[in-house]
Amino acid sequence: MAALDCEDGLASLCAILDGDNPLGDFGAYQAVAEVTPGWELFRPGAGAEPTRGMVGQREISPTLMITIHIPSEAPQAEVDAVIARLLAAHPWEMPVVEVSEVALAALRQA
Repeated sequence: MAALDCEDGLASLCAILDGDNPLGDFGAYQAVAEVTPGWELFRPGAGAEPTRGMVGQREISPTLMITIHIPSEAPQAEVDAVIARLLAAHPWEMPVVEVSEVALAALRQA
């Protein structure tokens, strides 16, 4: 895991996760995130200024998909602010951040 800590983009994400916000808050556990390695395919179009690759050419890039849950009771203003920070810290020109509602199943502590 030390290799992940050295990656500049991931270090920025970890700093945001560790901040005072609702990201990855599961009661006794905070700053919970799932990191999945993968490959991203894309072709930058006209007007793009890609961080990686060239306009008009398909690029295949190693990527990390990071899943972070936010409690549904988190104030919307806090959610909006932390998503804005995530977008600003993202290393790509056009970050892809998916926001969706899910239902989590978890054991409840007595």
